[in-house]
Amino acid sequence: MIHDAKLMAELAAETPKAAVPAVLANVSRRAVLGGLGAFALALSLRERAEAEEKKDEPKKFGADGMPNGWKDDPKVFVAIAPDGTVTVTNHRSEMGQGVRTSVALVVADELEAEWSKVKVVQAWGEETRFGNQDTDGSRSLRHFFQHFRHVGAAARLMLREAAAKQWGVPVSEVTAEKHVVAHAKSKRQMGYGEAAAAAAALPVPARESVALKDPKAFRYIGKGEIGLIDNRDITTGKAIYGLDTRLDGMLYALIARPPVYGGKVASLDDSEAKKVPGVVKIFQIEGAPIPSEFMPLGGVAVVAKNTWAAMKARDALKITWDDGPNAGYDTDAFRGELEKAARAPGKVVRNQGDVDGALAKAKKRLTAEYFVPHLVQAPMEPPAAVAFVKDGVCEAWACTQGPQAAHDRLVKALKLPADKVKVNVTLLGGGFGRKSKPDYVVEAALCSQAVGGAPVKLTWTREDDIHHGYYHTISVEHVEAGLDEKGMPVAWLHRSTAPTIGSIFAPDPKHELPFELGMGLVNTPFNVPNIRLENPEAAAHVRIGWFRSVSNIPHAFAIQSFVAELAHEAGRDPKDYLLDLIGPDRKIDPTEIGDVWNYGEDPKRYPIETGRLRRVIEAAAGGIGWGRKMEKGRGLGIAGHYSFVTYTAVAAEVAVSDKGQVAVKRVHIAVDCGPQVNPERVRSQMEGAVVMGMGLALTSEITFKQGRAQQNNFDGYEIVRIDAAPEVHVHLLPNPDYRAPLGGVGEPGVPPVAPAIANAVFAATGRRIRELPIRDKLSA
Repeated sequence: MIHDAKLMAELAAETPKAAVPAVLANVSRRAVLGGLGAFALALSLRERAEAEEKKDEPKKFGADGMPNGWKDDPKVFVAIAPDGTVTVTNHRSEMGQGVRTSVALVVADELEAEWSKVKVVQAWGEETRFGNQDTDGSRSLRHFFQHFRHVGAAARLMLREAAAKQWGVPVSEVTAEKHVVAHAKSKRQMGYGEAAAAAAALPVPARESVALKDPKAFRYIGKGEIGLIDNRDITTGKAIYGLDTRLDGMLYALIARPPVYGGKVASLDDSEAKKVPGVVKIFQIEGAPIPSEFMPLGGVAVVAKNTWAAMKARDALKITWDDGPNAGYDTDAFRGELEKAARAPGKVVRNQGDVDGALAKAKKRLTAEYFVPHLVQAPMEPPAAVAFVKDGVCEAWACTQGPQAAHDRLVKALKLPADKVKVNVTLLGGGFGRKSKPDYVVEAALCSQAVGGAPVKLTWTREDDIHHGYYHTISVEHVEAGLDEKGMPVAWLHRSTAPTIGSIFAPDPKHELPFELGMGLVNTPFNVPNIRLENPEAAAHVRIGWFRSVSNIPHAFAIQSFVAELAHEAGRDPKDYLLDLIGPDRKIDPTEIGDVWNYGEDPKRYPIETGRLRRVIEAAAGGIGWGRKMEKGRGLGIAGHYSFVTYTAVAAEVAVSDKGQVAVKRVHIAVDCGPQVNPERVRSQMEGAVVMGMGLALTSEITFKQGRAQQNNFDGYEIVRIDAAPEVHVHLLPNPDYRAPLGGVGEPGVPPVAPAIANAVFAATGRRIRELPIRDKLSA
């Protein structure tokens, strides 16, 4: 509980006021680095020594295993003003998922605060104070739900203790409910605001002495009745995003970056650019060598008195680029390389039974390959940051998913002491993984430093974002199955071939990392006696980065499409066949099938439960009316997937015109994420996931020629337009036991969308789609 006027003023003054509808999250970069093992170059000698000292310590899971873990100190997260206003500090980044609202309602429920008197402010980046702030991996409530319950409950106990002390009565006789502290015997009571100062002066009670509410008494948690706390600001344009940040005396910057990853400036003529009115400074930024991690790509920066002048001057630059080692990158040619690799044995990542023997004896054998192209996150608000660097101090404002990562890169780039750098977090106009990489924040600071410390806003245009992104990996998935006389698999071979995210941290890795393999590949929960999963080599030629749902996208597309193909071969209903393949209800220890990651969660607490997967499939199928007769040109498709320790399934209805145009008419998506804190937020995450999944299924694709991204803006990199949005029905499968572990919500809705649509297209047309996006493939 904070009763610190200075801190309150800082929070109020430096925090934006709203959030945006969209979503994302992604896997923690630092958590990944912790698991890189072979990429020891990323670790300092000191870190290695510390790791050696800790090797015998028990493995930590969940929030315990994240850098800087968790905090549940009410004096950090709760402030109560004399008028009773409760201010909750949200330490996660708000990018449309509604976390500011959800965190606040958890605290408010345990605190017994009236929702109408609750406000939210945004924490700056300081993990030693607030706990881990990497807003990724669908982890915000999964990791912090119980801790924020404790924050609210501890604050409530402190209010009771303060009142009891003032009244001279036992604490046990004092209640705190609905913003009122009361002693029934003496009929005395006071508002929360009256008790706050005395409560704030008390020590925080020991964690084990704080009793959480009985979930039956929840007023907000699980009710789905709380709208976005900042919805009015968002819908009236008052919300402040990264691009909205304004500081007195601010200058504006754009950067001309190397068009090819690993390229650099060979020669520069800026004479015409300097003539543009308003230009303040033009200078070169040295790019980080490959692997560039989260540091800038380099290029030529233009700082001007306004963004328009910076744009015009950048256009006037005459730059000759040395394109470097990726000058010849061509995605069409590279796809051929991936296909060749996928057709030969690769690194075995799971081996169960005798696949070769079973394939040789099988009645039938079916083989298929699936292709997913590069994608780019393309949030509606491109990366943007404001920074000033002056007198040995740097302060930045950015729409970032990782304020600590931004802080650490600023310290590195500016060579400043850590306590002289501060990162303030604005609202994010979408993130989807892009804004977990703070290269743009560093660029803004370098521009400020170059102009003597004036604050500088660094803007990425849409084209910048699409040309210089951290792209979702390109992938070829090769799947084979040997079938018995009933058409069921007796052997399953899957080779996943894709450049790894590890390539932005270490030079030239060729195999996917354990966390990528754990995204719907090694933990495939099928009841097949012989399974071998392989990971052939694949090199990276662009910056590979997190994209909402990450490797689950290609894995789910291939596996769920192939299952439908097997069902067709067997003459079976695809939904029934999928359920038979999953098999009876059982709990699978993910570590026993090769998943050493399990989304960072304890495998004992988070086993794979096939019964839950079956239920979401049945719920989605029931919702859409699976099995009903369809008119010509229409079809139903279904897919289920386990990701981020949550179970989802999608049933899609499509209509395909005579010209091969696909329209998704109706989608039913079912989700079992365990206990639901804010059902309306779960529902909206699923709705957004459907639309985003439709985009990657139907229209979105990044291609490269001569190392350069060929798409420029939303005309070439198409996302789903509003007139193409289908009916979306969300089926929530709640778990009322709030002691049960929570699953993720931000990302699990995306993976089953594309295979469900592809399967529906097959049902409508008899044509199998094995590569994305579908776009005009049916009209060809």
